[in-house]
This record gives sequence, structure tokens and C-alpha cells, in this order.
Amino acid sequence: MLNGMYTLDDFQLEGKTVLCRFDMNSPLDPQTKEPRDITRIEHSLPTIKELAEKGAKLVILIHQGGDLEYQNYGSTKPHARIISERIGKPVKYIDDVCGPAACEKIKGLKNGQILMLENVRFMGEELTLFENKLKLPPQEQSRTLVVRRLAPLADLYLCDAFAAVHRSQPTLVGMEEVLPSIMGRLMEREVSALNRVLGEPERPSVFILGGAKIQDAFMIMDAVLENGSADMILATGLVANVMLVAKGVKLGQASEDVIRKKNLWEFVDQSQNILQKYGNRIMLPVDFAYSENGARKEVYFDQLPAENALTDLGSKTIAQFSEIIKAAKTIFFNGPSGMFEDAATENGTKEILEAIAKSNGFSIVGGGDSIAAINKYGVKDQIDYISTGGGALIRFLSGEELPVITALKRSAQKYN
Repeated sequence: MLNGMYTLDDFQLEGKTVLCRFDMNSPLDPQTKEPRDITRIEHSLPTIKELAEKGAKLVILIHQGGDLEYQNYGSTKPHARIISERIGKPVKYIDDVCGPAACEKIKGLKNGQILMLENVRFMGEELTLFENKLKLPPQEQSRTLVVRRLAPLADLYLCDAFAAVHRSQPTLVGMEEVLPSIMGRLMEREVSALNRVLGEPERPSVFILGGAKIQDAFMIMDAVLENGSADMILATGLVANVMLVAKGVKLGQASEDVIRKKNLWEFVDQSQNILQKYGNRIMLPVDFAYSENGARKEVYFDQLPAENALTDLGSKTIAQFSEIIKAAKTIFFNGPSGMFEDAATENGTKEILEAIAKSNGFSIVGGGDSIAAINKYGVKDQIDYISTGGGALIRFLSGEELPVITALKRSAQKYN
């Protein structure tokens, strides 16, 4: 058991039918509907292989696509094929979630066999609108059709969908009410790694926060400064620009217009409060860079305001931040330090990530753009842990109660 939740080590699995909820939600090619990136599928494979090797009968449930904006919405048939190719073992697929055909397929499974059900978001109860409007507690979600049909066919429920732990839907929180429930290996690794950052991190603990979604950065910042998980925040990108404006610094019309156009001015007020309480633990840039006709230009703090929008850290700041990272024992990176897609403004992101890769500290990187950056600069293998979570990661670090974690803990108490 880990953090009050059962793991794969706590149950004998041979011959057991296990309902397995993963998060393999992937960007799809708009024409072929094939996954364009299979990172989340690959992160799910260790749990799948272990269950099959231990003789369990696996029933895989996943969602694919956003049902509100109807993006990347599609079948799970390609996922079944990709899993089969990666593990070298057949993965059956059925175009059904919990109807008679799916139930018969589940009943017919033999030890070690794997069945992929259709996209659970084809069920009305699994839609985001259902979740957001009704806000059913887990006890009521356990009485929804998908749980009532599938749970009686299983011996155990397993959740390895870390990227969805902040969601409250029947296949995520309802199964735990009626089945002994465990977390998979991915969930176990995520929880262990993040607890290492939040619980008693090795000191000094440094958080590098940037990226375009500054809402995420501010959620993390407030929480980890208050609970002491972070000794130092290195603010980069838009996060740093907003905080500098909060200090009364005149960045220039172009940079300030970016903040206004992205409707981020509310974070200026939030920054003032954070800086008042924790200003001595937040480092802001002392120089900046921008692109002018494709060339990199740098400007020092005392040369502000600048005519161009500031879109990267300057060389002096990069050197200062890299020295801090070099001495850190725990490092968390979320969000690029500038517009790394542009060669003229990629230095901040590139050199900060290279400093993390060379560091002897325990390093975690999270967020889609951050993962794209570590892949671009070839430092993936030098990062100790790469989180698959987006919103789930942010909410975990900000201390929010996560419905799936709560449900797994409650199940462990109920079925002890």
C-alpha cells in the first residue's frame, strides 16, 4: 500500500478479471483518426504487461477526445492495435462499452488476455456536461449504467489514469465504491515522485515556472511557497513579465499589450500579494531577449521600457538561474522560459533545461510544452521524472483534493 492506496503488489492477480481505467487520450490525425503522439499509451504499457504476465484478465477502459469542443474525438480501436504492437501480444477490441456484446466478451476472457472497450465518452454518463452539471457524488456514480453493467463482471478495479485524477466520472470514481480498487504503476510513480517534491524535498528545492498557461504557474506558486515545498521560485516567460508589472516595472507597450490581450491582468493583482508575502523567495529576470527580423536582441533591466515584446530570458539571467539550478537538490520545471519555437528566443528554455539535465538534484518536468521542449533539446533521458499530468499535475501540487485519489483511498479502507 502507498499513501493509503492499494498497489499491484497487494493482490494475487492470476485469474482475476480487472477493469483497468487508463488515460491514453492522444492528439489524433484529423484525416486518419490515428494517434499522432502515443506518449500516454506508452506510459500505460508497464501496468498492462505486468497484469497480463501475472495471468489477469484485462478489460481496458479509456476516453479519447474532448466531448465539449469535439476535438480528437474518436474510437479506441487504434489504441488497441498500438498496444498490441508494443507489447507483442494480441489485444482484442469491441465496438461497445457496456452493452450485451461487451459483457459477453468480458465473460469469455481467459487468463492473460486483454480486451479494449470502446471510448467511454460515447456514454452519456461519461460526458463532461454530465460531470459539470450534475456533480454526482461517487456513491451515486456507482449506480450509473456503465458501473452497474461492468462492475459485477470484475474482481478488481485498477486506475492508472493519473492525468484524469482531477475528474469525477463513473469510470474514474464510481467503480471504487463497489470493487476493491488499486492504482497502477504509472499512478504509483506519479504519486511517489510528486510527494518527493511536496512532502520533504531535499533542499534547496527550486521551482522554475513559466509557460503560456500562467494560471497553472500561479496555482502552484502560491501553494508551494505557503507550504514550504519550494525554497526558491525562478519566474520566467509571461509569469515573470506579469510579476514585474506588479512591481511597477515598465516593460514597454508591446509586452504589456500581450498581457492585456491574453486577459491576464488579474494576475498582476495576485502577483502583488504573492510578492508582498514571499518576495525574497522569488527571483525575477534582470535582462531579456526578443526577436527582431529573426535576430536575437537583448535588453538590460535599466534599459526598459523596450519597444519590442520581451519573449525570452537574457544571457545574464540565464547564467544566474543556471547557477541556482546547479546547487539545487530538488528541481521542478513547468513551462518554457520563452518562445522556444523561435530560434532567436529559445536560449532561455534550452539552457535552463540543459542546466537541469546536468544537475545532481532530483528533477521533475511537467506540462505538454515542457515535454515538447525536453524532446527538442535531447535531454529527456537526463530528467529524473516526466509527469504525464496536465491539469491533474497542477492540482496535485496546489494541494487540491483529487476525486480519484480520494476514491482509491476510500476503497482501500472499505475493502481492507
